[in-house]
Amino acid sequence: QVWMEEGPPVVAKFYRPARWSSAAILEEHAFTRELAEREIPVVTATTVGGNVLHEFRGFRFAVFPRRGGRAPELESPDTLEWMGRFIGRIHAVGVLRPFCDRPALDPVSFGEEPREYLLASGFLPTDLIEPWGRVASLALEGIRRCYDRAGGVQNLRLHGDCHPGNVLWTPDGPHFVDFDDSRMGPAVQDLWMLLSGDRAAMNGQLTDVLAGYEDFFEFDGPADAAHDSPFGLDRPALGRPRFPRRLPVVQHADLLAESDSRPARAGGAHGRATPLAGLTGTVSTSGLC
Repeated sequence: QVWMEEGPPVVAKFYRPARWSSAAILEEHAFTRELAEREIPVVTATTVGGNVLHEFRGFRFAVFPRRGGRAPELESPDTLEWMGRFIGRIHAVGVLRPFCDRPALDPVSFGEEPREYLLASGFLPTDLIEPWGRVASLALEGIRRCYDRAGGVQNLRLHGDCHPGNVLWTPDGPHFVDFDDSRMGPAVQDLWMLLSGDRAAMNGQLTDVLAGYEDFFEFDGPADAAHDSPFGLDRPALGRPRFPRRLPVVQHADLLAESDSRPARAGGAHGRATPLAGLTGTVSTSGLC
């Protein structure tokens, strides 16, 4: 937070060198402006001197208005439905065109590439290289089977890190912050972090979320899952919570190694792991870069 001589405090966000390209950062800002223009409650970067991205002594930064709020009460079905409505509105805009300079959240960038880097990096103890590589390969095979079972998964622009900490709740409802992990990915990436508990609890929560979500955007699933759910969802990981964690574990380990040895890849996630769940939504995208 930055306190001003005049006016309310603002929030300055500094971007780590080499993590994102300037084009990718500007694409994030353009997405949030596009959402705000459609009256979707997001916090957008402030234009200063005609620019939203600034640089000082090699460090790029953006300035945002400070917004208050509390964490949403996700134990409330009404809150989950309300959240679903706004995420559905975000996705209805996100599907209109792809990102050109921001990466996708997929098994290659979040699984296969980090696995290969770690195996060659020298960070793993010698006696763990072979068993770790074997376990990582088994996890990635399971992830690929989930994608195969879902069939035809297409990507759209996402918030990317839509956990309760990035949602500020007010009496007027939610507003969304921190789109810095926004990327192309399956729709479910912005839904699964709202769920918790056992399989029955998560099924009920997902039903509440989708009741609002599908007011604005259709969430499709594979046909062979229709008998198990009124929404036709493929949700095997809800009953096996160990599965969704494997992909981010590989990616997060890669990031920890990267932070010690080299500049981060443009587009890599940071800090908090961002896993794909076993749910998969399919949507159609339009527009080309």
